[in-house]
Formats: sequence, C-alpha cells, structure tokens
Amino acid sequence: MRPPVVLLYFFLTCETFTTSSEPRRRVFFQFKESVNLSSLLLRDDIGQLVVGAKGKVFTLSLDNIAEKTSEAQWMSSSEDKDTCKFKGRATEECHNFIRVLHTMEDGKILVCGTNAFVPTCDYLSFKYGNLSFQGYKTAGKGKLPYNPYTRFASLVDGNTLYSASTTNFLGTEVLFQRHTAKVVKTGYGPSWLYDPTMISLSLVEVSKSSLDGEDDHVFLFFTEKAVEERRYNIEVSRIARVCKSDLGGGRILVDQWTSFLKARLDCPFGDAGSHTLVQDVFLVHNQSNWKDSIFYATFTSNSKSSGCSKTAVCAYKLSDIRKVFSGEFLTESSNLCWDTSTENQPSPYPGSCINNEMRAQGVKTSLLVPEKTLEFMNKHRLMKSVVTPITGKPLLVQTEKQFSKIVIDQVTSLDGRQHQVMFIGTDSGWLQKAVSFDGEDSRIIEELQLFETPQPVNSLKLSLKTGQLYGCSNKEAFQINVRDCSRYTSCDDCLLARDPYCGWDQIRDQCASVVGTSNGSMIQSLDDGDIRICPTSDMKPAIVHLSLGAAQFLPCSPQTNLPVSWSFSNSIRFPGPQHTVLSQGLIIRPSFSDAGLYTCETRETVKGKVHRKTVIQYAVQIQDNNSTVMNLKVAVITLAACCSLVMFFLCCCCLIRHKKAKRQNN
Repeated sequence: MRPPVVLLYFFLTCETFTTSSEPRRRVFFQFKESVNLSSLLLRDDIGQLVVGAKGKVFTLSLDNIAEKTSEAQWMSSSEDKDTCKFKGRATEECHNFIRVLHTMEDGKILVCGTNAFVPTCDYLSFKYGNLSFQGYKTAGKGKLPYNPYTRFASLVDGNTLYSASTTNFLGTEVLFQRHTAKVVKTGYGPSWLYDPTMISLSLVEVSKSSLDGEDDHVFLFFTEKAVEERRYNIEVSRIARVCKSDLGGGRILVDQWTSFLKARLDCPFGDAGSHTLVQDVFLVHNQSNWKDSIFYATFTSNSKSSGCSKTAVCAYKLSDIRKVFSGEFLTESSNLCWDTSTENQPSPYPGSCINNEMRAQGVKTSLLVPEKTLEFMNKHRLMKSVVTPITGKPLLVQTEKQFSKIVIDQVTSLDGRQHQVMFIGTDSGWLQKAVSFDGEDSRIIEELQLFETPQPVNSLKLSLKTGQLYGCSNKEAFQINVRDCSRYTSCDDCLLARDPYCGWDQIRDQCASVVGTSNGSMIQSLDDGDIRICPTSDMKPAIVHLSLGAAQFLPCSPQTNLPVSWSFSNSIRFPGPQHTVLSQGLIIRPSFSDAGLYTCETRETVKGKVHRKTVIQYAVQIQDNNSTVMNLKVAVITLAACCSLVMFFLCCCCLIRHKKAKRQNN
C-alpha cells in the first residue's frame, strides 16, 4: 500500500488577540487525507514526538515537527474489518485507531489500538531513527475502549498500566483497573461507577515520601450520574482515589480495590443549581512538600437561564483532597435518601493506604485488612464532604467557549518567585495562555487561533527541555515556543504584558525570555506592569500642516489591542463636531485655535493604576486656504508687474544701443 501524501508547511501569520505586536510563529504538521490523529507521546530522551493515528504510528522531530522522521504501519486485517462491519459498526470505525502510547522502563513504547473493535496491544521500539513493532500482540480489552471515539484514561507507572475504560463491545461496562499479573479493578454497581458518561483523560499518580510510610495514591477524575441526587439523570464531577499497593481483599473484595473512595468535585460557576463537568486535569508537583501539590482542572457547564455555555478552570490542593477522604461517609437509607453514615468506623480507617502504624499491627498488605473494614468499604465509597477549589471559586471563567485540555508550566521570575502559567485548549481550536497573580483574578496574556478551521484541541504536551508546547487535533499537530518574547517590540509592551516568561533586556534593547537567565540587565514588573522603570526615549512629533475647516485624518495604529485616547495641551479630546475619535485615528476639522501638539496614547489599568504609553505625536499647524490664495494672487500680480518693468527696461536699452550703432555707421 502506498503511503499517504504528506503536506508539511509553516503558518507564519494568523489572526491573534493579544497584547503583543506580532502573531506567534507556529509550526504545523498536516496530512492531506484524514488520518485521525488519536494520541501523542512526548519523548524528550530521543527528541521525538510520537503520534498515534489511524493504522499507523509516526514520529516528528521535537525541534521542528514539520520534519517527519519515521513511520510504522499497523492496519487491521480484512477479516477483522469485515467482522466489525458485520456486527453493525460503520466502515470508518472498523480501522485500527492507535489510542494508547506509553513509555515503559526499558524505553520501549506500549502501543494499543482499537483494531476494528478487537482492542490489541503491542510494543514499539525506536532505534537508529526507525520505528519497528515487536510483533508480540496481546489483548487490549479493558486497556482502551472498543470504540475509537469513546473517552477513557490510562497511565503507566514503571511497567504497570492503569486504565479507566469501557470493557465490552457495546460500551456499557466501565472498569477502573490495574493491569498486572494480579488484576485489581472496580466492581459493578452505582457504589463504584454509576453510568459514567465521560471518563476524564487524566489519571494522576502522586509520588511522595511520607514520615508515616504511607503508600502512594492514584487519582481518577470522571463524571457520573449522582446516586445521592433525588433528581434523575444528574451528572456530577468526581475524584476517586486508590492506593498503588492495593492487592484486593483476602475474602471480601477479592481482586477488587479495597481503597476505592470517591467524592464530588466542585467548581462553582454558572447558574445556581447547575452542575459543572470536569474535562481535563493536570498536576503540578510541589517538590518541597507533596501535600501542597495542586491539580488544575477544566470544566464546562450549560447555563440554563442564559442559554449560553460557560467554561472554567479550578485548582485543588492535595492536602484539601486528603481531608475530604479522611472525613465522613454517605450511606443510602431505607427511604432511598442519602445521609451521613452513623455506623462506627472500623479500624483501620476504610480506604486507608498501608502505613507504618498498620504494618506495626500486622497489616502489611490489603490482603490482611480486617473483614469489618472491608465490609464497611463495600457499602460506603462516597464521601460526605465535597472537594472545593483553593480560592473557593474558579481561577478563570469564560462564556461562549468550551475548555478542553490544560497543561501548566512553572516559571521562575527575575525576583525568584514561581508563577503557574496555564495553557488551555478549546473545542474550537483556540489556545489561551493565562496566569494568576496573588490577589488577582487570572488574566489571559495571549489568545491564539491554532487552526485555520475550527477543530477541538485533543492533546497538549509541554516539553520543559525544549520550551515548546505540542498538541494536536484530529487532523493537525502543532508546535509553539512558549518562551518566545520577540512579539513584544518595546519595553512598554514587554512590561505591560506581565508575562512571567519575558523581561526587557536593557543591554540588547529587546524583550527576551528570563528562563534560565542570569542577565542582570533584565527588568520585569509582574505585580503592576510599571513602565516607568523602562529606559526613557525621546519621541519627536511629526509636523503636519492642516487646512482651515477641511476634515482631515490623523492616523494612530498602536501595536496592541489596548484602548487609545487623544490629548491636546494636556486635555483629553472627546468626540465632538470638530473632533471624531476612530479606532485607527482622529478626524479633525480644525480652526486656528486647534494648532498645537496632539498626542495619541494607549491606556491600561493595572491594580487601579492607569499606565499610559505614547503611540504618536503630531505638531499641527493651521493654514487658511482663502488667505493663501489671495496672497498668491497678489504675489502673481506683483511678479507680473516686475516682469513688465524689466521687459520695458530691456527694450529701452536695446533701442538706445540701436541708435548708437546707427550714428557710428553714418
């Protein structure tokens, strides 16, 4: 089979909404035909972006993803395709969509595809610049869905795979499980996962060292129908937790999680009573204290009263989550209502991970957890308390958008403080770059349209090694340098943007990245964007001659999207019969009193302080066309009279010379 024709190209310009002067440069990889890019794997160690697609896996250079470096095909067999279609699936669904890509401890890549509704896995190696499958295919049931369009979650810890996925052809059964020689999984029924309509794409391991020797946790974020709600079919967001060392129970909960607890995840925005649904989660590790690690999550909500969609980002501290999972439980009463459990909580605490205290009591594995604790766990998995965001409210809320993917970068500013920069993809193909400063709501630094045609951002990967953000839709992969500050062309722009990546280099006279720099000549003002610390520059006004009473245009085109104002002799010029302010300039119908210095400047309010920046100045001089014409006429008449006198004088001289010459001849 001939490989598809590949079109590699660069987009150098596009429409942006940002405080910068130039659109950000992006590198794209795009197939002419639809290949359904399904998964991304970032491999900094080999300098490759591994891309899973329909029937193939290929690699792109991290330096420039427009460079395709290798490809390995994995098509479904004709027999599998025919069987898939015979069972009622559409032809397009009956291909092998590569949806799982994970790096194993030996550097090989675990690859799983839907394989015409017969999920299958294999291993892939990258040697000498080439991809090659190992050919040891294994069943992928439960590791990924049968359906190529069903959402799921997976994570590899060492060589251990965790997954939350549908496990049957019809997609009616969902399990959260760990795939080892001894598989441990959730059971069936509403106490585990109650008709989950969407599994979030984030399974996060929290690695930590604890004084009490507690095992690590794995967290799952998802949405499900709320059993505790009296209203039918209400979907809510959940966070679930299990222990990594959980081996299941000895007699009760055999091969099932003995540590599975879940709680409602709240992100309050939108209408009262509406529920917000988690879409994606990213964990920012705190290296000094693991309890201060923070989950950032995107949510969507359909506002019932206004009829418009809303979306938000909320953040949750791990220590707050731990408190919820150490609290009271909900239980179903005889009248089908859910109330706080009044049963005595057995020891050890239900859902606890093995720690030093339990080991001292002889409970060294979950197989030895007392049956009373497991019996309680079998009936109580839902916590009473709700996990709420750090600030009690979202970090960022927007309307008429739907946030999809999120990644966070921790940037150290020139003063040594760390700032979390959020990169948020939307379902219409936009990328938003936002940052939250202490005491302020999050602000969007930059908003970028990634694709020429609207399409969801399905994946985001950030490389701290290259400083590049990689992502894809179903059709295109993109690459963006997040540390690029060249679009801020002046010190004022550089500081007003309050971009943690960027500072003004006073020696090189340019805005540059502060990441890893030790340059003492750089300045930042992230707290309030104070441009007064910028080096001063002299601006010479442009001299303009305007005609009295004639409407004329003074252009003003700032390099930012900030609002502009005009001033004359230090007073603001408002729209009126003689002055009309437009977005790109000022229309003036001048009188003699309008001669003077006009200044066009941008204004931005930061923490109640107004920052102004002069864009252009005009030294306006007024002239009366009627007076000019009259003076010109007088000058012409005078000139004509002078010319006549000169001609008369010349004629007289010629006549005298002629007479003298005639006398001499006689």
